[in-house]
Amino acid sequence: MAMLPLVLHWFFIEWYSGKKSSSALFQHVTALFECSVAAIITLLVSDPVGVLYIRSCRVLMLSDWYTMLYNPSPDYVTTVHCTHEAVYPLYTIVFVYYAFCLMLMMLLRPLLVKKIACGLGKSERFKSIYAALYFFPILTVLQAVGGGLLYYAFPYIILVLSLVTLAVYMSASEIESCYDLLVRKKRLIVLFSHWLLHAYGIVSISRADRLEHDLPLLALVPTPALFYLFTAKFTEPSRILSEGANGH
Repeated sequence: MAMLPLVLHWFFIEWYSGKKSSSALFQHVTALFECSVAAIITLLVSDPVGVLYIRSCRVLMLSDWYTMLYNPSPDYVTTVHCTHEAVYPLYTIVFVYYAFCLMLMMLLRPLLVKKIACGLGKSERFKSIYAALYFFPILTVLQAVGGGLLYYAFPYIILVLSLVTLAVYMSASEIESCYDLLVRKKRLIVLFSHWLLHAYGIVSISRADRLEHDLPLLALVPTPALFYLFTAKFTEPSRILSEGANGH
């Protein structure tokens, strides 16, 4: 949940920056700075205050995330709202982090975009910021409703989504060979970012007592990209259509 704002920032910056805009890289760096500073501040204000680690209650079961559903009802008449966060601060710390992310974005990004986004029209410059004003409330609701489910399923979600987004990006960018991948530095940055997500998902699935057996799986991180490059020429739509027209 902490990585999602950064990934979405980068996605919408890339989406709205345009091919001729030279401001995308600076906006990417700014988004990384915003999220990193927000994470550090969130850790510093969490218990214990002033240090970069947290004291957390251990998660035992899924219901620990939804204690509000277990408020007692004496005589089945009046519900007593007395439950507390059993997984403190794993549930509420995300909301604090999002608040700092939003505050830093509103303080830094508009000034940066106004200064350096000269290659974009006035209506296009701030669209990545407007997108953040939409996805932050969505992420907040997602954490509020599905925080417990995400706690157990996030490694698999990261692996699946990173694979899908990598395939979509390479297809949309018409990358069919290693040369197409190396011709632009931006494509390499996107590729390495997805590889980091692949590796993070694999490490998250690994058990702490079996790291020596699971870490060799990190060698599989480049496999999806290599598989796509080796098989892209066989699924080229124009080739399939031409072979179909020739009766093959």
